[in-house]
Amino acid sequence: MNQNIPLAEKLRPKTLDEVLGQEHLTGEKGTIRKMLENDALNSLIFWGPPGTGKTTLAEIISEQSGRKFYKLSAVSSGVKDVRDIIDEAKNQNLFSGKSPILFIDEIHRFNKSQQDSLLHAVEKGWIVLIGATTENPSFEVVSALLSRSQVYVLKALSYEKLEELIDISSERFNKEENTDFKILEKEALIQYSGGDARKLINSVELVLNQYKNSDTNEIINSDVLEVLQETMALYDKNGEQHYDIISAFIKSMRGSDPNGAVYWLARMIAGGEDIKFIARRMLILAAEDIGLANPTALMIANNCFQAINVIGNPEARIILSETAIYLAVSPKSNSAYMAINDALALVKQTGNLPVPLHLRNAPTKLMKDMDYGKEYKYAHSYEGNFVDQDFLPQEIRSLKLYKPGNNATEKKIYDELKKKWNDKY
Repeated sequence: MNQNIPLAEKLRPKTLDEVLGQEHLTGEKGTIRKMLENDALNSLIFWGPPGTGKTTLAEIISEQSGRKFYKLSAVSSGVKDVRDIIDEAKNQNLFSGKSPILFIDEIHRFNKSQQDSLLHAVEKGWIVLIGATTENPSFEVVSALLSRSQVYVLKALSYEKLEELIDISSERFNKEENTDFKILEKEALIQYSGGDARKLINSVELVLNQYKNSDTNEIINSDVLEVLQETMALYDKNGEQHYDIISAFIKSMRGSDPNGAVYWLARMIAGGEDIKFIARRMLILAAEDIGLANPTALMIANNCFQAINVIGNPEARIILSETAIYLAVSPKSNSAYMAINDALALVKQTGNLPVPLHLRNAPTKLMKDMDYGKEYKYAHSYEGNFVDQDFLPQEIRSLKLYKPGNNATEKKIYDELKKKWNDKY
């Protein structure tokens, strides 16, 4: 085996048929396949977890569309690198007629001015941009660039696909090394990979290389753990620990433990985690887990997100710590989270129930003649700015979607609701 070429690189798919786990894009009716068949290529952004095939898809698109391929990493490239490639692409287009592909890995790490430097070239068609990101493009990609690109979501590989990938990897290793390894248990390899295909293949290669000169040819979980636990990084912000530690951080705040919250926050900061990612997760927690028990929490979390963007590291750690502690010690309620989930489930179940006539808008005479808005009672015309009337479709008029949580703030809300809507609460 050529030791200079990692097994993951050797196994990198060369065609859409070889790509695992993204059938919604690469399958017979997949959008990427249709795009290539019709030779209708627009700028794209691939959003998905690490190791799901974002770079691979970009390279396949380049190869099958017959376009030159340029690759930049947002971590190590700047505006000058982008402009150099755009200038070269402009000159190439004068002769070939096909815009080359500029692939930018981790495009979410480009700042606004770096992303803006791409706009003109994308608009003019000098390049076809393909960006790859593990973060939500709605937050990380400027709106002007986002509006000129099609976002495609890559899914985490299923357990079955990861098992299949282990078989493919071990078979290739056996063929090139003239070995006869059988991986009898796959759970440890899959768990360690965190769903990252590249990390999974690397792990297979590492484990099999370790046992290559031993008497063992049947690999079980304990063999895998013996090798991988020695090489596991303290914090891999693109792998399994990224998800495990952010999970521990969220659960510590949800569980009202400021000590756990600050510890896991420190682990992420020390590991170089994106501070905006941390702040966004606290924003979500403030709405999902604290909610109406302390509505101020959402404002504080939002202020934290704005402040760290202005301050940056290393001082951002102080703002993050203050916010994490505040969220951890706040009273908790998921009533708003449950209410919208229940409402969405109801909408899916009941479909488009008609809006009651008295709630309908009546901008025309015909609509007024049809009694649109006729029985509506204007709340401000009544004592206490309240009047009892129905605001739900007749079929579900007595339904209660919002159920106040058991905390001081929502007990007051419940008392007020019961006073007004005694038949509903």
